[in-house]
Amino acid sequence: MEQTFHFSAIPENIAQLQAFPEAALTSPFQTAALTALVLCRYETDPAAAIDLLNFLKGPQPLSPFEEQFLRDRLQGKGYVPRSYFTGTSPANNYTPTLPYTVTVFDGPYSYQQDGYAKLMLRSSGADSPREIMLRSKGAQWFLWENYLLPDIRVPAALDPWA
Repeated sequence: MEQTFHFSAIPENIAQLQAFPEAALTSPFQTAALTALVLCRYETDPAAAIDLLNFLKGPQPLSPFEEQFLRDRLQGKGYVPRSYFTGTSPANNYTPTLPYTVTVFDGPYSYQQDGYAKLMLRSSGADSPREIMLRSKGAQWFLWENYLLPDIRVPAALDPWA
């Protein structure tokens, strides 16, 4: 199964995030798409991005280790989360167009454990899809583990060989 989501903006705070219908978090696909979206806030406002991610994490906020991991992976690399938007590429420096479009899909091993879903997103800077793990609580799905931040091909503007 594949689901595509369209967003008009990157939320700046929890109130803006909650205005999106996907913020009901009633499917793991919604939570996965919102995770890619809110990771883009880190480049301009790391504290706001952490607040947004904590909303998506539900009852278990980011640990200090996870916050440090975000710093390590996203410092100077704001293009990494943008690579999940349709239409981005190293050649256009991962510059998305509006609406921001994210496609999330499952695979044969997505639902191996009750209450968990391992879904995938395609990065335009990577050769293979990236995974994200979601966990259900009641009727909602929350971010459990984020595997969306490995290095990808650098944007053309940063590539001395481009």
